[in-house]
Amino acid sequence: MLTIAFLSLASVGMADKKAAEKWIDSEFQPSTLSKAEQMKEMEWFIKAAAPFKGMEIKVVSETIPTHEYESKVLAKAFYEITGIKVTHDLIQEGDVIEKLQVQFQSGENVFDAYINDSDLIGTHFRSGHVVNLTDWMAGEGKSVTLPTLDIDDFMGKSFTTGPDGKLYQLPDQQFANLYWFRYDWFQKPELKKAFKAKYGYELGVPVNWSAYEDIAEFFSEDVREIDGKAIYGHMDYGKKAPDLGWRFTDAWLSMAGAGDKGLPNGKPVDEWGIRVDGCKPVGSSVARGGATNGPAAKYALRKYMEWLRKYAPPGALGMDFYQSLPSLAKGNVAQQIFWYTAFTASMVEEGTPVVNADGTPKWRMAPSPHGPYWEEGQKLGYQDCGSWTLLKSTPLKRRQAAWLFAQFCVAKTVSLKKAHVGLTPIRDSDIRDKSFTERAPKLGGLVEFYRSPARVAWTPTGTNVPDYPKLSQLWWQNIGEAVAGEVTVSTAMDNLAKEQDKILMRLERAGILGACGPKLNEERDEAYWLNQPGSPKAKLANEKPQGETVDYDQLIQAWKAGKVK
Repeated sequence: MLTIAFLSLASVGMADKKAAEKWIDSEFQPSTLSKAEQMKEMEWFIKAAAPFKGMEIKVVSETIPTHEYESKVLAKAFYEITGIKVTHDLIQEGDVIEKLQVQFQSGENVFDAYINDSDLIGTHFRSGHVVNLTDWMAGEGKSVTLPTLDIDDFMGKSFTTGPDGKLYQLPDQQFANLYWFRYDWFQKPELKKAFKAKYGYELGVPVNWSAYEDIAEFFSEDVREIDGKAIYGHMDYGKKAPDLGWRFTDAWLSMAGAGDKGLPNGKPVDEWGIRVDGCKPVGSSVARGGATNGPAAKYALRKYMEWLRKYAPPGALGMDFYQSLPSLAKGNVAQQIFWYTAFTASMVEEGTPVVNADGTPKWRMAPSPHGPYWEEGQKLGYQDCGSWTLLKSTPLKRRQAAWLFAQFCVAKTVSLKKAHVGLTPIRDSDIRDKSFTERAPKLGGLVEFYRSPARVAWTPTGTNVPDYPKLSQLWWQNIGEAVAGEVTVSTAMDNLAKEQDKILMRLERAGILGACGPKLNEERDEAYWLNQPGSPKAKLANEKPQGETVDYDQLIQAWKAGKVK
Protein backbone atom coordinates (compact mmCIF):
# COMPACT_ATOMS: atom_id res chain seq x y z
CA MET A 1 0.00 0.00 0.00
CA LEU A 2 1.10 3.58 -0.61
CA THR A 3 2.25 5.54 2.41
CA ILE A 4 1.97 9.09 1.01
CA ALA A 5 -0.15 11.28 3.25
CA PHE A 6 -3.13 12.80 1.44
CA LEU A 7 -2.35 16.40 0.44
CA SER A 8 -4.87 19.16 1.05
CA LEU A 9 -6.46 20.76 -2.01
CA ALA A 10 -4.98 24.07 -0.92
CA SER A 11 -1.50 22.73 -1.69
CA VAL A 12 -2.51 21.16 -4.99
CA GLY A 13 -3.52 23.31 -7.94
CA MET A 14 -7.05 22.40 -9.02
CA ALA A 15 -6.13 22.59 -12.71
CA ASP A 16 -3.16 20.27 -12.14
CA LYS A 17 -5.34 17.87 -10.17
CA LYS A 18 -7.95 17.78 -12.94
CA ALA A 19 -5.20 17.11 -15.48
CA ALA A 20 -3.94 14.22 -13.34
CA GLU A 21 -7.45 12.75 -13.09
CA LYS A 22 -7.84 13.02 -16.87
CA TRP A 23 -4.56 11.20 -17.56
CA ILE A 24 -5.26 8.51 -14.96
CA ASP A 25 -8.69 7.82 -16.49
CA SER A 26 -7.76 8.09 -20.16
CA GLU A 27 -4.17 6.83 -20.39
CA PHE A 28 -2.61 5.35 -17.26
CA GLN A 29 -4.55 2.09 -17.23
CA PRO A 30 -3.88 -0.64 -16.38
CA SER A 31 -1.83 0.05 -13.26
CA THR A 32 -0.83 -2.02 -10.26
CA LEU A 33 -2.23 0.87 -8.18
CA SER A 34 -5.87 1.73 -7.62
CA LYS A 35 -7.02 5.04 -9.11
CA ALA A 36 -7.02 6.55 -5.61
CA GLU A 37 -3.41 5.44 -5.10
CA GLN A 38 -2.47 6.78 -8.53
CA MET A 39 -4.02 10.10 -7.63
CA LYS A 40 -2.00 10.31 -4.41
CA GLU A 41 1.18 9.69 -6.38
CA MET A 42 0.25 12.41 -8.87
CA GLU A 43 -0.58 14.85 -6.03
CA TRP A 44 2.92 14.28 -4.69
CA PHE A 45 4.37 15.14 -8.13
CA ILE A 46 2.27 18.33 -8.31
CA LYS A 47 3.48 19.51 -4.90
CA ALA A 48 7.13 18.49 -5.41
CA ALA A 49 7.20 20.18 -8.84
CA ALA A 50 5.75 23.49 -7.62
CA PRO A 51 9.17 25.23 -7.23
CA PHE A 52 10.05 24.26 -10.82
CA LYS A 53 6.77 25.20 -12.51
CA GLY A 54 7.38 27.03 -15.81
CA MET A 55 10.84 25.50 -16.30
CA GLU A 56 11.88 23.87 -19.56
CA ILE A 57 14.24 20.90 -19.39
CA LYS A 58 15.90 18.65 -21.97
CA VAL A 59 16.50 14.90 -21.75
CA VAL A 60 17.72 12.36 -24.30
CA SER A 61 17.49 8.65 -25.11
CA GLU A 62 17.96 6.20 -27.95
CA THR A 63 15.04 5.62 -30.32
CA ILE A 64 12.95 2.60 -29.35
CA PRO A 65 9.14 2.38 -28.92
CA THR A 66 9.34 2.75 -25.12
CA HIS A 67 11.20 6.05 -25.38
CA GLU A 68 8.94 7.26 -28.19
CA TYR A 69 6.04 6.79 -25.77
CA GLU A 70 7.87 8.82 -23.13
CA SER A 71 8.72 11.56 -25.60
CA LYS A 72 5.29 11.88 -27.19
CA VAL A 73 2.89 10.92 -24.37
CA LEU A 74 4.54 11.05 -20.95
CA ALA A 75 6.30 14.39 -21.54
CA LYS A 76 2.92 15.92 -22.45
CA ALA A 77 1.22 14.40 -19.41
CA PHE A 78 4.04 15.57 -17.12
CA TYR A 79 3.74 19.13 -18.44
CA GLU A 80 -0.03 19.24 -17.96
CA ILE A 81 0.22 17.81 -14.44
CA THR A 82 3.33 19.62 -13.13
CA GLY A 83 3.85 22.66 -15.37
CA ILE A 84 7.42 21.55 -16.23
CA LYS A 85 7.99 21.38 -19.98
CA VAL A 86 10.18 18.50 -21.18
CA THR A 87 11.87 18.15 -24.54
CA HIS A 88 12.72 14.45 -24.84
CA ASP A 89 15.11 14.00 -27.79
CA LEU A 90 15.28 10.63 -29.56
CA ILE A 91 18.62 9.80 -31.24
CA GLN A 92 20.68 6.69 -31.99
CA GLU A 93 22.40 4.93 -29.10
CA GLY A 94 25.90 5.82 -30.32
CA ASP A 95 24.90 9.49 -30.41
CA VAL A 96 23.64 9.31 -26.81
CA ILE A 97 27.07 8.09 -25.71
CA GLU A 98 28.73 10.85 -27.75
CA LYS A 99 26.60 13.54 -26.04
CA LEU A 100 27.50 12.07 -22.65
CA GLN A 101 31.18 12.25 -23.51
CA VAL A 102 30.86 15.88 -24.60
CA GLN A 103 29.30 16.80 -21.27
CA PHE A 104 31.89 14.76 -19.36
CA GLN A 105 34.77 16.49 -21.11
CA SER A 106 33.46 20.04 -21.41
CA GLY A 107 31.47 20.40 -18.22
CA GLU A 108 28.83 22.17 -20.32
CA ASN A 109 25.25 21.11 -19.61
CA VAL A 110 24.20 19.43 -22.88
CA PHE A 111 21.17 17.59 -21.40
CA ASP A 112 19.57 17.69 -17.96
CA ALA A 113 19.30 13.88 -17.79
CA TYR A 114 20.25 10.94 -19.98
CA ILE A 115 18.70 7.53 -20.54
CA ASN A 116 21.75 5.45 -21.42
CA ASP A 117 22.58 1.78 -21.16
CA SER A 118 23.67 0.41 -17.83
CA ASP A 119 26.59 -0.96 -19.89
CA LEU A 120 28.24 2.29 -18.84
CA ILE A 121 28.09 1.42 -15.11
CA GLY A 122 31.85 0.74 -15.02
CA THR A 123 32.47 4.18 -16.53
CA HIS A 124 29.94 5.98 -14.37
CA PHE A 125 31.02 4.80 -10.94
CA ARG A 126 34.71 5.53 -11.70
CA SER A 127 34.42 8.79 -13.66
CA GLY A 128 33.47 11.22 -10.91
CA HIS A 129 31.04 12.89 -13.36
CA VAL A 130 27.90 10.91 -12.47
CA VAL A 131 25.59 11.53 -9.51
CA ASN A 132 25.49 8.64 -7.05
CA LEU A 133 21.72 8.20 -6.73
CA THR A 134 21.81 6.46 -3.37
CA ASP A 135 23.35 9.54 -1.73
CA TRP A 136 21.37 11.92 -3.97
CA MET A 137 18.02 10.50 -2.83
CA ALA A 138 19.08 10.99 0.80
CA GLY A 139 20.60 14.44 0.20
CA GLU A 140 20.15 17.09 -2.51
CA GLY A 141 17.45 15.06 -4.23
CA LYS A 142 15.50 14.08 -1.13
CA SER A 143 12.75 16.69 -1.53
CA VAL A 144 12.17 15.55 -5.12
CA THR A 145 12.40 11.77 -4.56
CA LEU A 146 9.09 9.93 -4.82
CA PRO A 147 8.31 8.13 -1.54
CA THR A 148 6.72 5.26 -3.50
CA LEU A 149 9.59 4.86 -5.99
CA ASP A 150 10.24 1.38 -4.49
CA ILE A 151 13.78 0.74 -5.74
CA ASP A 152 13.64 -2.94 -4.74
CA ASP A 153 10.82 -3.51 -7.26
CA PHE A 154 13.17 -2.77 -10.19
CA MET A 155 14.37 -6.00 -11.82
CA GLY A 156 17.53 -4.30 -13.14
CA LYS A 157 18.68 -2.76 -9.87
CA SER A 158 21.77 -5.02 -9.68
CA PHE A 159 22.82 -3.89 -13.17
CA THR A 160 22.99 -0.22 -12.15
CA THR A 161 24.78 -0.70 -8.82
CA GLY A 162 28.53 -0.10 -8.52
CA PRO A 163 31.00 -2.28 -6.57
CA ASP A 164 30.59 0.26 -3.75
CA GLY A 165 26.96 -0.83 -3.35
CA LYS A 166 25.63 2.54 -4.53
CA LEU A 167 22.97 3.01 -7.23
CA TYR A 168 24.25 5.11 -10.15
CA GLN A 169 21.38 4.76 -12.64
CA LEU A 170 17.61 4.29 -12.39
CA PRO A 171 16.25 1.57 -14.74
CA ASP A 172 13.75 2.90 -17.29
CA GLN A 173 13.39 -0.03 -19.70
CA GLN A 174 15.00 -3.40 -20.15
CA PHE A 175 15.01 -6.17 -22.69
CA ALA A 176 16.90 -9.42 -23.10
CA ASN A 177 18.79 -10.91 -26.00
CA LEU A 178 17.17 -14.32 -26.45
CA TYR A 179 16.77 -17.14 -28.95
CA TRP A 180 13.90 -16.72 -31.46
CA PHE A 181 12.42 -19.55 -33.54
CA ARG A 182 9.45 -20.57 -35.69
CA TYR A 183 7.49 -22.69 -33.24
CA ASP A 184 5.02 -23.72 -35.96
CA TRP A 185 7.76 -25.13 -38.20
CA PHE A 186 9.45 -26.93 -35.31
CA GLN A 187 6.12 -28.68 -34.61
CA LYS A 188 5.71 -30.10 -38.13
CA PRO A 189 5.83 -33.95 -37.83
CA GLU A 190 7.59 -34.42 -41.17
CA LEU A 191 10.35 -31.94 -40.23
CA LYS A 192 10.77 -33.43 -36.76
CA LYS A 193 11.12 -36.89 -38.30
CA ALA A 194 13.62 -35.77 -40.95
CA PHE A 195 15.74 -33.88 -38.41
CA LYS A 196 15.94 -36.82 -36.00
CA ALA A 197 16.80 -39.19 -38.84
CA LYS A 198 19.73 -37.01 -39.87
CA TYR A 199 21.10 -35.79 -36.53
CA GLY A 200 19.96 -38.43 -34.06
CA TYR A 201 18.14 -36.18 -31.62
CA GLU A 202 14.89 -34.21 -31.45
CA LEU A 203 14.23 -30.95 -33.27
CA GLY A 204 13.65 -28.46 -30.44
CA VAL A 205 15.07 -25.42 -28.65
CA PRO A 206 18.87 -25.72 -28.92
CA VAL A 207 20.66 -25.92 -25.58
CA ASN A 208 24.12 -25.61 -27.16
CA TRP A 209 25.66 -24.03 -30.26
CA SER A 210 26.15 -27.47 -31.83
CA ALA A 211 22.38 -27.94 -31.99
CA TYR A 212 21.87 -24.38 -33.26
CA GLU A 213 24.31 -25.08 -36.09
CA ASP A 214 22.62 -28.39 -36.95
CA ILE A 215 19.20 -26.69 -37.06
CA ALA A 216 20.57 -23.85 -39.22
CA GLU A 217 22.05 -26.38 -41.64
CA PHE A 218 18.85 -28.45 -41.68
CA PHE A 219 16.52 -25.60 -42.62
CA SER A 220 18.94 -23.93 -45.06
CA GLU A 221 20.20 -27.02 -46.88
CA ASP A 222 17.59 -29.76 -46.35
CA VAL A 223 14.22 -28.04 -45.96
CA ARG A 224 15.08 -25.05 -48.18
CA GLU A 225 11.49 -23.99 -48.79
CA ILE A 226 8.13 -24.03 -47.02
CA ASP A 227 4.84 -23.28 -48.78
CA GLY A 228 6.76 -22.47 -51.95
CA LYS A 229 8.91 -19.83 -50.24
CA ALA A 230 12.70 -19.97 -49.82
CA ILE A 231 13.63 -20.19 -46.15
CA TYR A 232 16.85 -19.88 -44.16
CA GLY A 233 18.12 -21.43 -40.94
CA HIS A 234 19.72 -18.34 -39.41
CA MET A 235 19.57 -14.53 -39.37
CA ASP A 236 22.25 -11.99 -38.44
CA TYR A 237 23.96 -8.86 -39.75
CA GLY A 238 27.57 -8.01 -40.70
CA LYS A 239 27.95 -4.41 -41.86
CA LYS A 240 31.01 -2.60 -40.48
CA ALA A 241 29.24 -0.09 -38.24
CA PRO A 242 29.07 0.67 -34.48
CA ASP A 243 26.21 -1.79 -33.97
CA LEU A 244 28.52 -4.61 -35.12
CA GLY A 245 30.48 -3.90 -31.94
CA TRP A 246 27.34 -4.25 -29.77
CA ARG A 247 26.66 -7.53 -31.57
CA PHE A 248 29.77 -8.77 -29.75
CA THR A 249 29.99 -6.79 -26.51
CA ASP A 250 26.34 -7.69 -25.86
CA ALA A 251 27.73 -10.91 -24.42
CA TRP A 252 28.53 -12.97 -27.54
CA LEU A 253 31.88 -14.02 -26.07
CA SER A 254 30.14 -14.90 -22.82
CA MET A 255 27.57 -17.02 -24.66
CA ALA A 256 30.47 -18.95 -26.18
CA GLY A 257 31.88 -19.36 -22.67
CA ALA A 258 34.87 -17.02 -22.75
CA GLY A 259 34.42 -15.46 -19.30
CA ASP A 260 34.33 -16.73 -15.73
CA LYS A 261 31.45 -17.91 -13.57
CA GLY A 262 29.47 -15.35 -11.62
CA LEU A 263 26.34 -13.22 -11.89
CA PRO A 264 25.62 -10.56 -12.97
CA ASN A 265 29.07 -10.79 -14.63
CA GLY A 266 31.97 -13.22 -14.50
CA LYS A 267 34.73 -12.61 -11.96
CA PRO A 268 37.57 -12.00 -12.30
CA VAL A 269 37.17 -12.17 -16.12
CA ASP A 270 34.01 -10.73 -17.68
CA GLU A 271 32.28 -11.10 -21.06
CA TRP A 272 34.56 -8.50 -22.69
CA GLY A 273 37.55 -10.61 -21.67
CA ILE A 274 38.73 -7.97 -19.18
CA ARG A 275 40.26 -9.27 -15.94
CA VAL A 276 40.03 -7.33 -12.68
CA ASP A 277 41.92 -7.60 -9.42
CA GLY A 278 39.34 -6.46 -6.88
CA CYS A 279 37.87 -3.55 -8.85
CA LYS A 280 41.03 -2.69 -10.83
CA PRO A 281 41.16 -3.79 -14.50
CA VAL A 282 44.48 -5.58 -15.00
CA GLY A 283 44.35 -6.75 -18.61
CA SER A 284 42.40 -7.75 -21.69
CA SER A 285 44.91 -9.90 -23.58
CA VAL A 286 45.65 -13.49 -22.57
CA ALA A 287 49.24 -12.44 -21.88
CA ARG A 288 47.91 -10.24 -19.04
CA GLY A 289 45.31 -12.73 -17.78
CA GLY A 290 42.43 -11.52 -19.95
CA ALA A 291 40.39 -13.49 -22.47
CA THR A 292 39.58 -11.10 -25.34
CA ASN A 293 41.92 -13.02 -27.66
CA GLY A 294 41.62 -16.43 -26.00
CA PRO A 295 40.51 -19.62 -27.79
CA ALA A 296 36.86 -19.17 -26.74
CA ALA A 297 36.75 -15.60 -28.09
CA LYS A 298 38.27 -16.61 -31.41
CA TYR A 299 35.84 -19.52 -31.64
CA ALA A 300 32.94 -17.09 -31.02
CA LEU A 301 33.99 -14.80 -33.89
CA ARG A 302 34.66 -17.71 -36.23
CA LYS A 303 31.21 -19.25 -35.65
CA TYR A 304 29.46 -15.89 -36.10
CA MET A 305 31.17 -15.40 -39.49
CA GLU A 306 30.60 -18.98 -40.61
CA TRP A 307 26.87 -19.00 -39.82
CA LEU A 308 26.31 -15.57 -41.37
CA ARG A 309 27.82 -16.68 -44.68
CA LYS A 310 26.38 -20.19 -44.84
CA TYR A 311 22.87 -19.98 -43.41
CA ALA A 312 21.55 -16.38 -43.42
CA PRO A 313 19.42 -14.82 -46.22
CA PRO A 314 21.20 -13.05 -49.10
CA GLY A 315 22.19 -9.51 -48.16
CA ALA A 316 22.50 -10.16 -44.41
CA LEU A 317 26.27 -9.70 -44.56
CA GLY A 318 25.79 -6.11 -45.73
CA MET A 319 23.04 -5.21 -43.27
CA ASP A 320 23.42 -3.28 -40.05
CA PHE A 321 21.41 -3.94 -36.90
CA TYR A 322 18.54 -1.63 -37.88
CA GLN A 323 18.24 -2.99 -41.44
CA SER A 324 18.17 -6.60 -40.23
CA LEU A 325 15.27 -6.12 -37.82
CA PRO A 326 12.39 -6.42 -40.32
CA SER A 327 13.75 -9.69 -41.72
CA LEU A 328 12.14 -12.04 -39.21
CA ALA A 329 8.71 -10.50 -39.78
CA LYS A 330 8.95 -11.54 -43.46
CA GLY A 331 8.48 -15.13 -42.33
CA ASN A 332 11.42 -16.73 -44.15
CA VAL A 333 13.79 -17.44 -41.22
CA ALA A 334 13.64 -20.51 -38.96
CA GLN A 335 15.63 -19.18 -36.00
CA GLN A 336 17.87 -16.41 -34.71
CA ILE A 337 20.37 -16.93 -31.90
CA PHE A 338 20.81 -13.21 -31.18
CA TRP A 339 17.41 -11.47 -30.97
CA TYR A 340 16.41 -8.54 -28.76
CA THR A 341 13.03 -8.74 -27.03
CA ALA A 342 12.70 -4.95 -27.45
CA PHE A 343 11.32 -5.77 -30.89
CA THR A 344 8.55 -8.03 -29.61
CA ALA A 345 5.99 -5.27 -30.30
CA SER A 346 6.78 -5.26 -34.03
CA MET A 347 6.70 -9.08 -34.16
CA VAL A 348 3.16 -9.40 -32.77
CA GLU A 349 1.44 -7.05 -35.22
CA GLU A 350 -1.60 -8.77 -36.66
CA GLY A 351 -1.50 -9.39 -40.39
CA THR A 352 2.25 -10.07 -40.59
CA PRO A 353 3.46 -13.46 -41.91
CA VAL A 354 4.64 -14.50 -38.41
CA VAL A 355 1.29 -13.99 -36.63
CA ASN A 356 -1.70 -16.36 -36.77
CA ALA A 357 -5.22 -15.19 -37.66
CA ASP A 358 -6.20 -15.27 -33.96
CA GLY A 359 -3.35 -12.91 -33.04
CA THR A 360 -1.09 -15.55 -31.49
CA PRO A 361 2.51 -15.65 -32.76
CA LYS A 362 3.83 -18.41 -35.00
CA TRP A 363 7.18 -17.91 -33.23
CA ARG A 364 8.48 -18.19 -29.67
CA MET A 365 11.41 -16.86 -27.67
CA ALA A 366 13.53 -19.12 -25.48
CA PRO A 367 16.86 -19.14 -23.59
CA SER A 368 19.97 -18.52 -25.67
CA PRO A 369 22.03 -21.63 -26.44
CA HIS A 370 25.60 -21.62 -25.11
CA GLY A 371 28.93 -22.48 -26.69
CA PRO A 372 31.29 -25.32 -25.75
CA TYR A 373 33.41 -23.20 -23.39
CA TRP A 374 30.39 -22.25 -21.28
CA GLU A 375 30.05 -23.67 -17.76
CA GLU A 376 27.15 -23.79 -15.32
CA GLY A 377 27.16 -20.60 -13.27
CA GLN A 378 28.16 -18.26 -16.10
CA LYS A 379 25.85 -15.61 -17.51
CA LEU A 380 23.85 -16.97 -20.44
CA GLY A 381 23.45 -13.81 -22.46
CA TYR A 382 22.81 -10.10 -22.55
CA GLN A 383 20.12 -7.89 -21.10
CA ASP A 384 19.85 -4.21 -21.97
CA CYS A 385 18.86 -1.85 -19.18
CA GLY A 386 18.37 1.73 -20.40
CA SER A 387 18.62 3.84 -17.27
CA TRP A 388 18.26 7.41 -16.11
CA THR A 389 21.61 9.03 -15.35
CA LEU A 390 22.24 12.45 -13.76
CA LEU A 391 25.50 14.34 -14.23
CA LYS A 392 27.15 16.57 -11.64
CA SER A 393 27.73 19.25 -14.30
CA THR A 394 23.97 19.78 -14.63
CA PRO A 395 22.89 22.74 -12.44
CA LEU A 396 21.15 21.55 -9.27
CA LYS A 397 17.70 22.99 -10.01
CA ARG A 398 17.67 21.54 -13.53
CA ARG A 399 18.88 18.20 -12.18
CA GLN A 400 16.08 18.14 -9.61
CA ALA A 401 13.43 18.94 -12.23
CA ALA A 402 14.82 16.26 -14.56
CA TRP A 403 14.81 13.76 -11.70
CA LEU A 404 11.11 14.41 -11.24
CA PHE A 405 10.46 13.57 -14.90
CA ALA A 406 12.67 10.47 -14.70
CA GLN A 407 10.65 9.16 -11.76
CA PHE A 408 7.37 10.08 -13.47
CA CYS A 409 8.37 7.78 -16.35
CA VAL A 410 8.91 4.82 -14.01
CA ALA A 411 6.34 5.53 -11.26
CA LYS A 412 3.83 2.77 -10.56
CA THR A 413 1.06 5.08 -11.80
CA VAL A 414 2.42 4.85 -15.36
CA SER A 415 4.91 1.95 -15.49
CA LEU A 416 2.48 -0.89 -16.23
CA LYS A 417 0.86 0.93 -19.15
CA LYS A 418 4.33 1.85 -20.47
CA ALA A 419 5.38 -1.81 -20.17
CA HIS A 420 2.39 -2.83 -22.30
CA VAL A 421 3.26 -0.23 -24.95
CA GLY A 422 6.98 -0.91 -25.31
CA LEU A 423 7.15 -4.45 -23.86
CA THR A 424 10.33 -3.54 -21.96
CA PRO A 425 9.22 -4.20 -18.35
CA ILE A 426 11.28 -2.84 -15.45
CA ARG A 427 9.18 -3.65 -12.37
CA ASP A 428 8.61 -7.12 -10.96
CA SER A 429 5.16 -6.00 -9.80
CA ASP A 430 4.23 -5.03 -13.37
CA ILE A 431 5.28 -8.26 -15.10
CA ARG A 432 3.34 -10.25 -12.49
CA ASP A 433 0.16 -8.22 -12.97
CA LYS A 434 -2.95 -10.06 -14.21
CA SER A 435 -2.99 -7.90 -17.35
CA PHE A 436 0.25 -9.59 -18.45
CA THR A 437 -1.12 -13.01 -17.51
CA GLU A 438 -4.01 -12.33 -19.92
CA ARG A 439 -1.71 -11.05 -22.67
CA ALA A 440 1.01 -13.71 -22.30
CA PRO A 441 -0.30 -16.10 -25.02
CA LYS A 442 0.22 -13.38 -27.64
CA LEU A 443 3.76 -12.44 -26.55
CA GLY A 444 5.66 -15.60 -27.43
CA GLY A 445 7.27 -16.35 -24.07
CA LEU A 446 8.20 -12.81 -22.97
CA VAL A 447 6.04 -12.89 -19.85
CA GLU A 448 7.13 -16.37 -18.85
CA PHE A 449 10.80 -15.40 -19.26
CA TYR A 450 10.52 -12.29 -17.09
CA ARG A 451 8.60 -14.17 -14.41
CA SER A 452 11.14 -17.00 -14.31
CA PRO A 453 14.25 -17.20 -12.11
CA ALA A 454 16.20 -17.62 -15.37
CA ARG A 455 16.00 -13.86 -16.08
CA VAL A 456 18.99 -13.13 -13.80
CA ALA A 457 21.38 -15.03 -16.13
CA TRP A 458 20.97 -12.40 -18.88
CA THR A 459 22.86 -9.29 -17.81
CA PRO A 460 24.35 -6.09 -19.25
CA THR A 461 28.03 -5.21 -19.50
CA GLY A 462 29.41 -5.09 -15.98
CA THR A 463 31.74 -2.98 -13.89
CA ASN A 464 35.01 -4.43 -15.28
CA VAL A 465 34.79 -2.03 -18.26
CA PRO A 466 36.27 1.28 -17.03
CA ASP A 467 35.60 3.44 -20.10
CA TYR A 468 32.77 2.06 -22.24
CA PRO A 469 32.79 4.85 -24.88
CA LYS A 470 36.52 4.48 -25.66
CA LEU A 471 36.72 0.71 -25.46
CA SER A 472 33.48 -0.09 -27.32
CA GLN A 473 34.69 1.71 -30.45
CA LEU A 474 37.51 -0.80 -30.82
CA TRP A 475 35.17 -3.76 -31.23
CA TRP A 476 33.33 -2.90 -34.43
CA GLN A 477 36.49 -1.65 -36.11
CA ASN A 478 38.53 -4.79 -35.42
CA ILE A 479 35.71 -7.30 -35.90
CA GLY A 480 34.63 -5.46 -39.06
CA GLU A 481 38.08 -6.09 -40.53
CA ALA A 482 37.72 -9.84 -39.97
CA VAL A 483 34.16 -9.92 -41.38
CA ALA A 484 35.37 -8.05 -44.48
CA GLY A 485 38.19 -10.58 -44.96
CA GLU A 486 40.91 -7.98 -44.40
CA VAL A 487 42.49 -9.95 -41.53
CA THR A 488 42.11 -13.42 -40.03
CA VAL A 489 39.91 -14.14 -37.02
CA SER A 490 43.00 -14.70 -34.88
CA THR A 491 44.62 -11.42 -35.94
CA ALA A 492 41.42 -9.45 -35.36
CA MET A 493 41.01 -10.65 -31.79
CA ASP A 494 44.74 -10.27 -31.04
CA ASN A 495 44.59 -6.68 -32.30
CA LEU A 496 41.44 -5.97 -30.30
CA ALA A 497 43.01 -7.29 -27.09
CA LYS A 498 46.20 -5.27 -27.61
CA GLU A 499 44.25 -2.08 -28.35
CA GLN A 500 42.10 -2.55 -25.26
CA ASP A 501 45.26 -2.99 -23.20
CA LYS A 502 46.66 0.24 -24.69
CA ILE A 503 43.59 2.19 -23.60
CA LEU A 504 43.72 0.60 -20.14
CA MET A 505 47.39 1.61 -19.97
CA ARG A 506 46.58 5.20 -20.92
CA LEU A 507 43.88 5.35 -18.26
CA GLU A 508 46.34 3.94 -15.72
CA ARG A 509 48.93 6.61 -16.59
CA ALA A 510 46.34 9.38 -16.48
CA GLY A 511 45.32 8.30 -12.97
CA ILE A 512 41.87 9.86 -13.32
CA LEU A 513 39.73 6.89 -12.30
CA GLY A 514 40.65 6.72 -8.63
CA ALA A 515 41.07 3.59 -6.54
CA CYS A 516 39.28 1.40 -9.14
CA GLY A 517 41.31 2.62 -12.11
CA PRO A 518 43.33 0.15 -14.25
CA LYS A 519 46.66 -1.26 -13.07
CA LEU A 520 47.85 -3.66 -15.75
CA ASN A 521 49.52 -7.01 -15.10
CA GLU A 522 52.93 -7.55 -16.64
CA GLU A 523 52.83 -9.67 -19.79
CA ARG A 524 53.58 -13.38 -19.34
CA ASP A 525 53.69 -16.38 -21.62
CA GLU A 526 50.08 -17.14 -22.65
CA ALA A 527 50.50 -20.78 -21.60
CA TYR A 528 50.78 -19.65 -17.97
CA TRP A 529 47.30 -18.10 -17.96
CA LEU A 530 45.69 -20.77 -20.15
CA ASN A 531 46.79 -23.42 -17.64
CA GLN A 532 45.28 -21.59 -14.65
CA PRO A 533 41.76 -22.49 -13.44
CA GLY A 534 38.91 -20.45 -14.98
CA SER A 535 39.23 -17.89 -17.75
CA PRO A 536 41.09 -17.55 -20.08
CA LYS A 537 40.38 -21.13 -21.10
CA ALA A 538 42.64 -23.40 -23.14
CA LYS A 539 41.48 -24.53 -26.58
CA LEU A 540 39.15 -27.52 -26.50
CA ALA A 541 40.06 -30.60 -28.52
CA ASN A 542 36.41 -30.79 -29.64
CA GLU A 543 34.56 -27.50 -30.16
CA LYS A 544 31.47 -29.26 -31.51
CA PRO A 545 30.09 -31.65 -28.89
CA GLN A 546 26.85 -33.56 -29.47
CA GLY A 547 23.88 -31.29 -30.19
CA GLU A 548 21.32 -31.00 -27.41
CA THR A 549 17.76 -29.66 -27.52
CA VAL A 550 14.85 -29.23 -25.14
CA ASP A 551 11.12 -29.33 -25.80
CA TYR A 552 9.79 -25.75 -25.72
CA ASP A 553 6.51 -26.60 -24.00
CA GLN A 554 8.33 -28.43 -21.21
CA LEU A 555 10.66 -25.47 -20.82
CA ILE A 556 7.75 -23.05 -20.44
CA GLN A 557 6.15 -25.29 -17.83
CA ALA A 558 9.43 -25.27 -15.89
CA TRP A 559 9.50 -21.45 -16.00
CA LYS A 560 5.89 -21.30 -14.81
CA ALA A 561 6.84 -23.60 -11.93
CA GLY A 562 9.63 -21.23 -10.93
CA LYS A 563 12.51 -23.36 -12.25
CA VAL A 564 15.39 -22.19 -14.44
CA LYS A 565 15.00 -25.11 -16.87
